[in-house]
Amino acid sequence: MLLVIAISAAILLFRERLAALASYGYIGLFLLNVAASATLILPVPGLALAFAAGSSFSPILVGLAVGGGSTIGELTGYLAGYSGRGMAENQTQYQRVQGWMRRYGLWVIFVLALIPNPLFDVAGIICGVLRIRVWKFLLVAGSGKVIKATVIAYLGAGTINLLGPALQNLMGK
Repeated sequence: MLLVIAISAAILLFRERLAALASYGYIGLFLLNVAASATLILPVPGLALAFAAGSSFSPILVGLAVGGGSTIGELTGYLAGYSGRGMAENQTQYQRVQGWMRRYGLWVIFVLALIPNPLFDVAGIICGVLRIRVWKFLLVAGSGKVIKATVIAYLGAGTINLLGPALQNLMGK
């Protein structure tokens, strides 16, 4: 648990330096999303990077980099759950997601990874608490996150391509 708090604090303290990683293309996007998803205390908007990068890079490769990095970053929640039960069990969200997990299994992880929502951290913690094998967690979460990031990258590419000429006309270029 202390490791998770230390990672979150480091990311917040060095966020400007981390933002510079975007200039390194796909590897930078991957690393930024590892950092963005590793925070449990304060969420960092990793999908905004996918949206913006989709207009400059291949949306499919952006989806793989962002989704893959995000999946690796989610290990902090999994490890927090694996290390101890008491930290979130009394929360209503925890009880709700745990009920879904017991009823629907890993499909809950896939769906929560597929749609932007604040419940995924709770789901990752529950996977750790329930001792779901880490490779299963990574496979299912990664599938949903890569699909989500790819769709967001395509939306970003389409929006920028659509609005680009209009913005240039507005600015007189």
